[in-house]
Amino acid sequence: MSVKLRIWVVTGAALLGVAVTLALGRWQLGRADQKQTLQARIDARAQLPLLDGRSLASALDEELLHRRIEAQGQWLPQHTVFLDNRQMNGRPGFFVLTPLRLEGGTIVLVQRGWAPRNFEDRLRVPQVDTPAGVVKVQGRIAPAPSKLYEMGTAGTGPIRQNLDLAQYRAETGLPLVAGSIQQTGAPEQDDGLLRDWPQINTGVDKHYGYAFQWFGLSALIALLYVWFQIVRRPQQRQA
Repeated sequence: MSVKLRIWVVTGAALLGVAVTLALGRWQLGRADQKQTLQARIDARAQLPLLDGRSLASALDEELLHRRIEAQGQWLPQHTVFLDNRQMNGRPGFFVLTPLRLEGGTIVLVQRGWAPRNFEDRLRVPQVDTPAGVVKVQGRIAPAPSKLYEMGTAGTGPIRQNLDLAQYRAETGLPLVAGSIQQTGAPEQDDGLLRDWPQINTGVDKHYGYAFQWFGLSALIALLYVWFQIVRRPQQRQA
C-alpha cells in the first residue's frame, strides 16, 4: 500500500470513528432527555392529591401510576404470596403480596413490604400479622412486581420467584386489576414488615455517563490522529 493511500485510509477510519462516537453520544443525550421528562412526570404525579380506592373501580389506568392512594378494604390472606430472593437494605428475604378487596368489590394486589427469610428452613414462610375486617392502606399505585430471572414457567404455592399476574388471576379466580399498590404508610396495626422501598429512578445519570464515554472516545480518536498523522509524521520524515 502506498503512503498516500495509507494516509487516506487512516484519515477515513478516523473520520468514521469520530462521526460514529459523536452520534452515539448524542443518542445517549437524547435518551437522557427522555428519561428526565419521564422522571419529572413521575415526580409530578407523586405531588398530586391523594386518591381513594374508587379510582381503581374498573382498571388501573396508565395515568394513575405513581399516584399516592389511600384505599379501604379487606385483606384476602389465604392468597398471600411470598416473592423469594428479594432484598431490602442489603438483606435477602421476601416481598409479601396480599390481595385487597376494596369497598365496591374491586380487588387489587398490594405489595405490603419485606420480611426476612428463615435460612434454617427455606420452605418456612414468615408470620405476617394480617388483620381481619376493614383496613386502610396507604401507598402508591405501582406496576406489578418486577420479575427476576427464572428458568421455566412461573411457580405456584406461597413461595415463588416471580408472580405472573395473568396466571395468578386464573389460579385464584380473583378479578385483579392490572398493576398493584405498593404500601408505604404504617398500618393501623403493626405487621412487622419493612417498607424502605427504593426511590424511583429512571436512570438519567447512566445515560449521561455513557454520553461522556462516547464523547471522550471521539476526542481520543481525534487526538491520536492529530498526534500520529500531523505532529509525529513530519518528525519521522526529518529523522
